[in-house]
Amino acid sequence: MTDIRPTDADADINKAALEYHAKPVPGKIGITITKPTDSQADLALAYTPGVAAPVRAIAADPGLAYKYTAKGNLVAVVTDGTAVLGLGNTGALAGKPVMEGKAVLFKHFAGIDVFDIEVDAPRPQEFIETVMRIAPTFGGINLEDIAAPHCFEIEQALIEQLDIPVFHDDQHGTAIIIAAGLLNALEIQGKQLETAKIVVLGAGAAGIAAVRLLCSMGAHKDHIMVIDRKGVIHTGRKDLNIYKWGVAADTDKRTLAEAMDGADVFIGVSGPDLISSEMLASMADKPVVFALSNPVPEIRPEVACRTRDDLVMATGRSDYPNQVNNVLGFPFIFRGTLDVRASRINEAMQIAAVHALKNLTHEPVPQSVLDAYGLDSLESGPDYILPKPVDPRLRHVISPAVAKAAIKTGVARGAWPADYPPIEEV
Repeated sequence: MTDIRPTDADADINKAALEYHAKPVPGKIGITITKPTDSQADLALAYTPGVAAPVRAIAADPGLAYKYTAKGNLVAVVTDGTAVLGLGNTGALAGKPVMEGKAVLFKHFAGIDVFDIEVDAPRPQEFIETVMRIAPTFGGINLEDIAAPHCFEIEQALIEQLDIPVFHDDQHGTAIIIAAGLLNALEIQGKQLETAKIVVLGAGAAGIAAVRLLCSMGAHKDHIMVIDRKGVIHTGRKDLNIYKWGVAADTDKRTLAEAMDGADVFIGVSGPDLISSEMLASMADKPVVFALSNPVPEIRPEVACRTRDDLVMATGRSDYPNQVNNVLGFPFIFRGTLDVRASRINEAMQIAAVHALKNLTHEPVPQSVLDAYGLDSLESGPDYILPKPVDPRLRHVISPAVAKAAIKTGVARGAWPADYPPIEEV
């Protein structure tokens, strides 16, 4: 079990967080009744005898569950608690506050209802079987905080066996936001994804998913080196699982420092203070540095900016420019997916989300966003390569783009939503 006791420096925020989660009622989510229940007639429709009518209708046509129940707007956020935030294997129950937090974000940003489900399942097959059995309740499954390599096996099995979308946000959500920000950062630096030399520090769910997505979008596998605790993942190693083998490089470089020499891009999804100023100095001209470890980045922006004045930098923190935050993606990706009743979130839908995010950064920023951040102006540039999480346009841009990709690739089972812009304008 990971030691998660607070330090003295964390005492104030920890005290405030415990108070927040405890009062006025425990937890962060609840259930809201959506139909009138004031009279005997209302109750007769809500339960017996009236409820028999939708039961019979759904038994005859399971698709009517989307019409007569909350299934179509209900997502399960499911974890086994093996990789909770930066705290490690806390166990399923201790992961519940995070899953409730995910539910808050789904509801606040995209109007999606969530049941959080914490599964005590030591083996992947037990977890898979549990999710499969509860899946009829939901319109989609968001897997969360499941350690690699089991997360890959679990997600793939559920995608293959279920007819509703299954999405491991720690993999694909992170990869999508990284890709969108990286495309903009490379454009600013006058570089191309196809030729960029990329170093990825961290070979867990996010790191491997980011490499896969970037390669699908045009990055050259021979230009990417992934580093784990033992050094560069290369084809000569004998200790690689199938997932790490998929990102192994044919190279004679063995250390992080060697990989960083001449690199155009660094993407860190690992741990604090792992990149030295010397490593940063050895990178190519006009580098892109995504130091995404939270709360302490792989290299702190203050150190990075003292070392290089020609870089574009992003972190996972909200108190620096260019926050790479999954909330820019998953609520709106699921919104678009649910709105057209897609059976899965495929790669085309993920890439559509990447380009929607990338392009939004080039549009004029609403006054409400400027006010929220105390800014007079904000435009595409080294300190603005991704939209802000409070940008009200995210839902109206990303969700239709994802829905259109679902229809185009044949995984949508519903009509184009009436409250969306015309599909030809998306």
